[in-house]
Amino acid sequence: MLAVPAILGIGALLASLWLEHQAEITLPVPTGPFEVGRALYDWVDEKTVDPLVPVPGTKRELLVWIWYPAEVRKAGVLDDYQPAALRGRRTGGSLLFKLLTRDLSKVHGHSFRNADVSPRYRSYPVVIMRAGASVGVANYSTLAEDLASHGYIVVGFDAPYRTTEVVFPGGRVYERRPENNPELFSGEDLTRLADKLLDAWTADTAFILDRLGQLNASDTSFKFMGRLDLTRVGMFGHSFGGATAAQFCSEDSRCKAAIDLDGSLHGNVLQTGIHKPFMFLMSGEGDFSSNAEVGQIGADIQSVYDRLPAESRLRISIRGANHFTFTDDGALLKSGIVRRALRAFGKLRIDGRRQLEITAYCLHTFFDTYLGVRRASRPQISSPAYPEIQVLE
Repeated sequence: MLAVPAILGIGALLASLWLEHQAEITLPVPTGPFEVGRALYDWVDEKTVDPLVPVPGTKRELLVWIWYPAEVRKAGVLDDYQPAALRGRRTGGSLLFKLLTRDLSKVHGHSFRNADVSPRYRSYPVVIMRAGASVGVANYSTLAEDLASHGYIVVGFDAPYRTTEVVFPGGRVYERRPENNPELFSGEDLTRLADKLLDAWTADTAFILDRLGQLNASDTSFKFMGRLDLTRVGMFGHSFGGATAAQFCSEDSRCKAAIDLDGSLHGNVLQTGIHKPFMFLMSGEGDFSSNAEVGQIGADIQSVYDRLPAESRLRISIRGANHFTFTDDGALLKSGIVRRALRAFGKLRIDGRRQLEITAYCLHTFFDTYLGVRRASRPQISSPAYPEIQVLE
């Protein structure tokens, strides 16, 4: 039997975790001059069947999140971090797991619901954002809000049966299918699934740009009509989303610049390369891949990097950054016990909020160079404010 002090210690730990789980917390404040608006859309592609859904003949449908520079005087209501109607129904997981995660109703962002677009400029460049693997794009709100605050319209999207969970307005809920879960496969089966997923996400991105063109031409709410500059389109993605950004911008001329945020490469981009401004932004600590896999990932990145236009390529590492805390987890990781454990295993060497701050700086600095109002020949990424940034050759 456990001794009384041990029982009391476990009880105190659980109580502490419960208090942290219930505590209010706010995402990092965006660093740009604009307030941020956010709008949600349910877009259906009546012309295309989604090949990765379990019901044959189902049309492609995406839940679309748009963050954008907002009108300060008409900012409206500060939205929930994740609207209550879209938080889903997932109830699985142990009590300890729940205690180690945030109560999303206690998390606060900086986006105003359906605010008017800022009139400061006639139109704004567009950046497509892709999440890692099956992660929902709302989990990248810190980066999306910051980029929007610097004058970009940031568009992310989730797909039923591929994203861990998608909840559409009205309450329809779709969870990722096992056959779309790369973690359940290995070897050639994993390669085939990765190729299928990459093809699907890349096609989704093309559809998103098509629909943005329609929105720009005839938005029934008049919010975005004429406000999207689709001659200045960029893309970034984290992890497998980075692979999607690389593949899409290799094959679609509408993409003018892109960033791979700590992602390996897949698809024929490994053969064709990328012929436009591109940045690899890497962590100091990778995911849980084996040494052999890490070596191959590095070789693939080096091969594509070497063939990029020399004057518009960048490869950057953030010293101490962790692969998994480019998401809002970097801001929401709460338990001191968890943080100490991750540091002990060498998986957390930089404060999560600091990592997100540096990442946000790198994103808008790169896109400012190639998509922004004040263009430059090459981004000046190195900064005395961020000595963690290591520019690699």
